[in-house]
Amino acid sequence: MFIGIYGFGSIGRLLARVALERGHEIIGVVDIDPNIVGRDVGEILGLGEKLGIEVSTDPYTLTGSEVILHATGSYLDKVYDQIIASIDSGADVVSTCETLAYPYYRYPILARKINERAIDRNVSVIGTGINPGFLLDTLAIVLAAPFNIVNSIRAIRSIDAAKRRESFRKKIGIGEDIERVREMLRRGEITGHVGYAESVMLIADKAGINLTKVIEGQEPIKAEADVESSGIRVGRGLCKGIKGFGAGYIGDREIIRVEFYAYVGAEEFEEISISGRDYSIRWRSSGTPGDMGTAAIVLSIAENIVNYGPGLLTMADIIPFRPYIKVS
Repeated sequence: MFIGIYGFGSIGRLLARVALERGHEIIGVVDIDPNIVGRDVGEILGLGEKLGIEVSTDPYTLTGSEVILHATGSYLDKVYDQIIASIDSGADVVSTCETLAYPYYRYPILARKINERAIDRNVSVIGTGINPGFLLDTLAIVLAAPFNIVNSIRAIRSIDAAKRRESFRKKIGIGEDIERVREMLRRGEITGHVGYAESVMLIADKAGINLTKVIEGQEPIKAEADVESSGIRVGRGLCKGIKGFGAGYIGDREIIRVEFYAYVGAEEFEEISISGRDYSIRWRSSGTPGDMGTAAIVLSIAENIVNYGPGLLTMADIIPFRPYIKVS
C-alpha cells in the first residue's frame, strides 16, 4: 500500500516505522518543522539508509498515496484545511486528531463539510487512536456485546506519565506549579487530555441513544510528597499529572462514564465495568502503551479502510456490535 504521512513528529515517525515494518511503501511526508524539511525520511528515522523521500511542506506531494496517515493536532478546527487537502489528493485519510474521532459533538458544520467532500472525492476519512478511538470507547462497545440489556458503562484508563514521551508530559504540566497548570489548562495553553466527550459520544452513538447532557472536565494532581518514576522526579506540592472524566446522562441518570488518570508513579491499567439488567462484568488490563497502540490501530484501520465506503466515518460505524442500553 502506498502511504503518505502528514505530520512527522513523534507519532508520525512511529507511524512511518510501523508502516515500513508491515511492508507498505511511504511515498511522501509533509511537515512544517524547518529542522526536518528537506531531509531524507530514512535519515530522520535512523534506518541507516536513505529512502529517497524528503520531508516537504507541500501537502500535494502526497498525491498518489492510497492512504494518508494524518498526525498533527488535536482540534479539528485547527487541522481542517489539512484534512481537506488530504481528501483532495484522492487518498483515504486516517487521522489521530482526537476531536475527529467524533467530530459531530464539537464541530458539526466542519464534520458535514468533510463528509460531503469525502463523498464527492469517493474517499473515506476517520479519526482514531488508542484514546479516543479504542480503549475507552470501542473496547467498551465490544465488551457490552454479550449483554441483552445494558444499564451503564464505565471505562477507566490509568498511565504512569513518567513513562511517556516528553511532549506528553509537557501538555499535562508535570513539574509545574499546580495553580499555573490549572490556569494554563483553563486558557488552553496546554491541552491535557483531549477526547473525553468524544469517547462518551462514540458509545452513545453506537448504542443509538440520545444523551440529554454530556459533561467533561480535568484538573491537575498535586504531589503530596516527592515522587519519582522512570527517572522523572516531581517535588512535593508541584503538579505530577492530571485526572479527568467525561460523562453522558439521560435526565439525571449517568449512563456512560469515562475516566483518565495520567501522573508520575500511577499504576498502569485499563478497567471497563458494564452493568446489565441480568449481570455485570469488570474487565481489567495491565496497561497498554499509548503511542505504539495508536500506531497499530491507525495502520490496522488504514489497511482496511477501502472496505468501509466513502464519507466521514467514526469507529462506531465500523464495529459490528450494538449495545442495547435501556434508557427508561
